[in-house]
Amino acid sequence: MNILKILDKLSDDKFFTTEASRLSTLNSIAGFGKKAAVAAVPLGLGALMTTPVKAETTDAASSFAFKSTLTDALQLALVLEYLEDEYYRMGLGVNNLIPTADRKVFMQISKHETAHVAFLKSALTSLGETPGSKPTFDFTAKGNFSPFTDYSQFLILAQAFEDTGVRAYKGQAGNVMSNKDVLTAALQIHSVEARHASQVRRMRANKGWIELANGGNMPSATNPVYAGEDNTMQAGFNTATAFGAPAGSAAYDETMSGSDAQTIASLFIA
Repeated sequence: MNILKILDKLSDDKFFTTEASRLSTLNSIAGFGKKAAVAAVPLGLGALMTTPVKAETTDAASSFAFKSTLTDALQLALVLEYLEDEYYRMGLGVNNLIPTADRKVFMQISKHETAHVAFLKSALTSLGETPGSKPTFDFTAKGNFSPFTDYSQFLILAQAFEDTGVRAYKGQAGNVMSNKDVLTAALQIHSVEARHASQVRRMRANKGWIELANGGNMPSATNPVYAGEDNTMQAGFNTATAFGAPAGSAAYDETMSGSDAQTIASLFIA
């Protein structure tokens, strides 16, 4: 089963996201021209964002039978967990990349991601759905990244992946509510991913939470991960008026739609 075909059929998550998808923002962020991005930032996500990344669509893909938004949401979560699991596994396998003091942290995070993959595959199987196979990942994103030779880049991508995962899990909450057992497990995984994100952020001397649409000491090429985090309107309540913009936005983490998570993940799928 081609995981890109699964991603291409994901619902647009309007139940838990704003009606206007942020996908258009991802595909047309100002200043993300290829030459400028490569020259200005050590990471090349900006260069990749100049051409929208789309899942492959074929007649076979369009005729693929999807059982429910529940299984679609689990397939998306599985892709993100595959990505994180493979990333940490590869990083830990590189001699002298991760300092000894940090290695124990990433060994534990890696074990968590492996457990998450196992759960999601089991959940999909129990629902009568075949889990998508693990994609072939390219963490250099066609040569624009060097996470396994530069520890600072390894940490930057780790933060970006974890922050993406946290937002994506929230974005799929409405699609897994039909199954209480799955919803409970998804919430448990979500909170662990949030702890991962906070830990990695602090390892990079950042705050454990996000303020405004700013990842915190991150290159501008990672802006798509944080798009929309500056929202201060929550259920009609303006948190900026009550607490100020940074505090108001930091008190509420924003969701990420399936299509946005798909676009980010696809950048690292060969």
